Amino acid sequence: MISKSLYFSAVMALTCSLGFSQDKKQQDINSIKSMCGCYEVKFNFTETFQYPKDSATYKPSETKHESGLEWVELLEDTPNKISMQHLLIVSDDMIIKHWRQDWLYENTDLYSFDKGSSWKYKKLDKKAVKGQWTQKVYQVDDSPRYEGSSTWVHVDGQDYWANVADAPLPRREQTKRNDYNVLKRRNIHEITATGWNHEQDNDKLIRDDSGKDVLLAQEKGMDIYTKVPDVKCIAAQKWWVANNALWKNVRDKWQTLFDRHQDLNLEAKVDRKPLYSLLFDLKPDATKAETDAIINKYVK
Repeated sequence: MISKSLYFSAVMALTCSLGFSQDKKQQDINSIKSMCGCYEVKFNFTETFQYPKDSATYKPSETKHESGLEWVELLEDTPNKISMQHLLIVSDDMIIKHWRQDWLYENTDLYSFDKGSSWKYKKLDKKAVKGQWTQKVYQVDDSPRYEGSSTWVHVDGQDYWANVADAPLPRREQTKRNDYNVLKRRNIHEITATGWNHEQDNDKLIRDDSGKDVLLAQEKGMDIYTKVPDVKCIAAQKWWVANNALWKNVRDKWQTLFDRHQDLNLEAKVDRKPLYSLLFDLKPDATKAETDAIINKYVK
């Protein structure tokens, strides 16, 4: 028979464990949501090492330093899902819908990039993702880009999340490079006193049809987000109010495709046009039937 003291100790241990878990999860949520707002961004990339078969003819990517102003809009805020849309401000009259990041708690459904325009569906084990957050990153047209599940770390005054995930070529290289077809991204999102950093250590891979990878080159990336007053991003906030209904329809369509829980194969172009160009041409009052029909053309 269990003694009262042993029973009490067990209850207290369970209570403390649950309390710690909830406190940790709230820390995670605070870190994720702190990435919202108005930011001056510096984008920095440089190719660090090369391993080509023919070093005489190999042309490495040029070192890139660019800057911009971005508004990160909080789209969805629930206990187990946080969604954030990035909007790039070129001028008050020119707003570009940029990438989107969703964060899902203890998520078990993952789309892993293969190569070309194909993603493999993976069912993750519940025990393996306990306490973890999946970051799902989407293209400008809300099609998938890359996804990975890891644990947020809060230790010694540091708050960060690190993960490795395969991805298509970055936008900065899609029209310049055809000598590799997979970017293995080592991503670190770290919250700082002035905003947040997106640090990357990436492998440029050549993947064949059997799934074998050959390392062509490596690169270092550091995107630095410095928080500025929200009023500096008012143009993007107004743009989103006018356009959010259109893009909700787009997101909803993609979600129906993701909910099939099967591999996803897309057309890179239809009639020589990428998907984003057709969606970007739509007016804010375009119907869901219109956006659905466009996306359907690109799904194999």
